[in-house]
Amino acid sequence: MKQIYLLLTFLAASVTASAFDFPQNSRTSPVLAASGTIQLAFSPEDDAGALVIAAIHGARKQVLVQTFSFTHSKIAQALIEAKRRGLDVQLIADEEQIRKMQRGLVPEIAAAGVPTFVDREHASAHNKIMVIDAGLPQAAVITGSFNFTHAAQYRNAENLLIFRGNPQLTQAYLKNWQHHRAHSQVFDARRY
Repeated sequence: MKQIYLLLTFLAASVTASAFDFPQNSRTSPVLAASGTIQLAFSPEDDAGALVIAAIHGARKQVLVQTFSFTHSKIAQALIEAKRRGLDVQLIADEEQIRKMQRGLVPEIAAAGVPTFVDREHASAHNKIMVIDAGLPQAAVITGSFNFTHAAQYRNAENLLIFRGNPQLTQAYLKNWQHHRAHSQVFDARRY
């Protein structure tokens, strides 16, 4: 029932947003056609972490991650396992959170061979996304307020959305990931 309500809300927002004529000289947010499915979770009641892990396990080619904070050990392990299966797994992380997090898992993920990058371009690299298998029919985009952390799953009120079957949305998130990857630097454990 939640998925139907969210999909209808998403469709209504798309129709309403496309009715406005934005000025040509200003940057506007794209209005994308609604397609595919939307899976959602609200933590701590729902197991959002399990949905993320299942999506990573289902990946066939690639998992691209942007994270603000990372302490969810099972999600980290799923990424490491995906890399060991031969998938292209890459991680962009926020520098300040790497410095602050005594128990952060970014160094562990990097040490396991996952190419890891640090976004120092912004005061806060606050994205929490995964782009999975862009360009393939099963492509997925994971987004929401849900940090990939233990607290997000068990203590915080968070939301998570997984969009599947929307090639335009997947391409938009892939392009944004690539934009941030272009200005990020390779993670060097000696700096932290």
